Amino acid sequence: MQDFSALDGAILVDKPAGPTSHDVVDAIRRKFQIKKVGHCGTLDPNATGLLIIVLGRGTKLSERLMGDDKVYEGTIKFGETTDSYDCDGVILETKPVPPLTLEGLNEEAAKFIGDQMQMPPMVSAIKKNGVPLYKLARQGIEVEREARLIHIYNCRFTSYAEPLGQFRVACTKGTYIRSIAHDLGQKLGCGAHLTTLRRSASGKFDVADALPLDAILKLTTAELEKRVMPFLKLAAA
Repeated sequence: MQDFSALDGAILVDKPAGPTSHDVVDAIRRKFQIKKVGHCGTLDPNATGLLIIVLGRGTKLSERLMGDDKVYEGTIKFGETTDSYDCDGVILETKPVPPLTLEGLNEEAAKFIGDQMQMPPMVSAIKKNGVPLYKLARQGIEVEREARLIHIYNCRFTSYAEPLGQFRVACTKGTYIRSIAHDLGQKLGCGAHLTTLRRSASGKFDVADALPLDAILKLTTAELEKRVMPFLKLAAA
């Protein structure tokens, strides 16, 4: 039987807005001098919330953990369409926002529940012939993308004050929440884009149990070890 160290496993990070998921991995690798560090499910730079970081031999479990269902919360702004489907992109079109109600938005949101083929946005990390789509998009190049099968378990708005709607979505891995925002805006005829996004859960893990990145980077190695979920416990889950 293999011997596992106290740093073979996973930790839960509450990612701040700004750094990429890879930046978080690099920061933890450098701070604690751990050779193998990875993450389970990319969050866009401006997105916050739960990021599962695998350490040492825990990286062998990354694919399994990455495949878990996700829960997101965020904000959609109606009346503006962007090329990236979120607030990082260039505004392509502005239209008046029709009279919307929370009840009406939830009627539209409910239509997204179930299996669907979703078209990834051009500004994404998906690769075409080895080149990330977002790099092609920056060059003004748009290429044909393949729609992907996803499943939405629940999609509802919790509040609405024109032009902003707060929502919650439970879905399978690989779902682009900003694509949902964009598609909803198209259905309503006014356009929309994602302005904030926070991942609150991934599988059985919840952001309430995560530690902010800046707090993790202040820990000693001994303190970090106490927060690591051991490899064998993760593998048996």
